[in-house]
Amino acid sequence: MLRRPLLQVMRQFVRHESESPAPPLVLERSLNRIQLLGRVGQDPVMRQVEGKNPVTIFSLATNEMWRSGESESFQGDRGDITQKTTWHRISVFRPGLRDVAYQYVKKGARIYVEGKIDYGEYVDKNNVRRQATTIIADNIIFLSDLLREKE
Repeated sequence: MLRRPLLQVMRQFVRHESESPAPPLVLERSLNRIQLLGRVGQDPVMRQVEGKNPVTIFSLATNEMWRSGESESFQGDRGDITQKTTWHRISVFRPGLRDVAYQYVKKGARIYVEGKIDYGEYVDKNNVRRQATTIIADNIIFLSDLLREKE
């Protein structure tokens, strides 16, 4: 006896939910930020694809070091120091920053880059689909002057 009224209520609830319009679009905040501090691996190049704005592209190396063995500090004599270099492709689209990067970023310079990470796909010259990870730079801070470093 109790089962039937409960079933009717559930049917009404389900029917009501399915007949209602789609819920309103909820815009929630998200974050895609990256900060890199490293050395430039190659002088920048400026490329322009037909119908699109030019882009300045260069590579940036970041290093990670850790000690393997018993001691965690870098001052001790135990364990070997291991270093891993990661290369990042930096793309600069903002007109003012793009031109400054093209003119002043040089191979070997130590710079700080802020931006966002972008994952994309492209088809290479052999018609093979490839994936590419790019850092879209919003800000670049120059931390070294190569002319001063060479003296």
